[in-house]
Amino acid sequence: MRKKSWRGWLILLVLLIVPELARSQAVQQSRTLIVNGQSGPVKIVEIDGRSYVDLESLARIANGTLGFSGNQITLTLPSSAAGTESAAAPSRLPANSGFSREFLRASIEEMAVIREWRSALVNSIENNFPIQEDWGEGYRSQAASSLELASVAASTDSDRSAVQLLSSEFENIKALSVQLLAERKSMQYVSPEHLKDDPLNQKILTCARSLASMAVGGQFVDDASCH
Repeated sequence: MRKKSWRGWLILLVLLIVPELARSQAVQQSRTLIVNGQSGPVKIVEIDGRSYVDLESLARIANGTLGFSGNQITLTLPSSAAGTESAAAPSRLPANSGFSREFLRASIEEMAVIREWRSALVNSIENNFPIQEDWGEGYRSQAASSLELASVAASTDSDRSAVQLLSSEFENIKALSVQLLAERKSMQYVSPEHLKDDPLNQKILTCARSLASMAVGGQFVDDASCH
């Protein structure tokens, strides 16, 4: 053991210390060395502000091997499992599941247009206002444009999933508008209670509440009412 220790320090001196440094004052300290996540106690020699450790200690801590052949010294260190895992980790990280700021802004705008569209429908029914053939065209066009902007802004998994719900909500309000127009044509008068109890109208309201809750929470939650 004594011979081995002496040989290790001789290797250190031959490889790492030039004559000028050898004449400098050296300070030896006990430290803990960490190599690729493996740690162990070593003797550190500090010379002119630089730290040196013997090769045998380095090989031992890193689970490596040290070989000698003539005037050659071979230090072999195993591949770092920790390093490999760290490098591979980014590819295994789950995609961002929250809403992006751009999509959230666009989706809120889309829901605002749909809300105005439905309010106009409810108001026309409650006050028995006449509904023309192209009555909802302005709302439909505006909602379609807002939906397109939300689709373009979608960049996360939550964004893309929510776009599908927004699309369903758009199709539902469009269908309700067509339905009420047809009913007014055939019945001349549509009771506000009839609209209130209409399954499609209720579905639109439930989905709107769900989407609003998602926007507040910042996370996508699938809701059957929006399909």
